[in-house]
Amino acid sequence: RYKSMVTPQRAAVAIACCWIVSFLVGLTPMFGWNNLNKMRRTQELNSSHMEFVITCQFETVISMEYMVYFNFFVWVLPPLLLMLLIYLEVFNLIRKQLNKKVSSSSNDPQKYYGKELKIAKSLALVLFLFALSWLPLHILNCITLFCPSCQTPHILTYIAIFLTHGNSAMNPIVYAFRIKKFRTAFLQIWNQYFCCKTN
Repeated sequence: RYKSMVTPQRAAVAIACCWIVSFLVGLTPMFGWNNLNKMRRTQELNSSHMEFVITCQFETVISMEYMVYFNFFVWVLPPLLLMLLIYLEVFNLIRKQLNKKVSSSSNDPQKYYGKELKIAKSLALVLFLFALSWLPLHILNCITLFCPSCQTPHILTYIAIFLTHGNSAMNPIVYAFRIKKFRTAFLQIWNQYFCCKTN
């Protein structure tokens, strides 16, 4: 049913929806859910005559309520757990199909499910790298919110932020190395747009 369900138009709509939701979630702090008012109040209490200066650090500017309750508990953790359950089910189904006794004349099902298993492993690797890249930052955010007296070294925060940004660079590499169709598409794009080769 995949070819009938996943049409180019539906894929385009799904991609557009993902980008729109990502923009709305990611830009929410710029719409007002940030620490600006809190910092102004602190500045007024401490010394009202001094010039208002913002220290541009992640934990200073970004609201931890936004990062933990809205970002992590709504947009990261539930999809991550859902995807984990889906992959467990996919692997379980493929394993069952591969373990079925097939006759010597029917090599196609074995070949098909072996290929599906390889693709599932590649996508599971992407999911694992996503969790590995994003969970450290969200765990640090939870510590900051729920344990204000706990001091986390700034270097850990910077490494965690770097990991989240690095995750975007990992995916194309994983896809290119593990899935032939992606590798072919990436090479075509590279040759066409970067090396100016038409074929």
